[in-house]
Amino acid sequence: MPNIINQMVSADLAGMLDGADGMLFVTYAGLTVAEDEALRTKLNGHGLRMRMVRNSLLRRLLAEQGVELDGAALQGNTGMVACGTEELINAAKSFSDEDFKALRKDGKLAIKAAFFEGEVMGSNDAKALANLPDRDTVNAMLLGVISGPARGLASVINAVPSGLARVLQAHIDGQGESQSDD
Repeated sequence: MPNIINQMVSADLAGMLDGADGMLFVTYAGLTVAEDEALRTKLNGHGLRMRMVRNSLLRRLLAEQGVELDGAALQGNTGMVACGTEELINAAKSFSDEDFKALRKDGKLAIKAAFFEGEVMGSNDAKALANLPDRDTVNAMLLGVISGPARGLASVINAVPSGLARVLQAHIDGQGESQSDD
């Protein structure tokens, strides 16, 4: 029979997973207190929280959610960030940040897998999430695409009267020079 602490941890994690549209799973081992604090501060800046989870417990809770990770994703120490899909991109960006390049190189920190929009992603696909633009960037790109044709049309329409004005001005300037020559 599971003890009360395991039941509480299971209930807490199940609550996190129920409200999560996305999850990021990372290898998380051998960090110093300062490195751990820097990473958690970076995540906290995006409103994210990382939890260390026992692999057996995580495997069971994910199975209850209908999510099955491959065996390699649940090896060693596992850290998990459960959040919405947009926040998941921010989490991937945080783990891929240049500040933590040395930790990734030393093997202390690595993205193992992700659950994004109903799909389980392997390590490479999960790392690619860091290259996706955030919502504000996508909105700006979309606005540029939408306003581009209107801007082009406005400049074409504006070109006709301004071209006529330049021709008339050149004609007036030309008449003034011909009268001074007489």
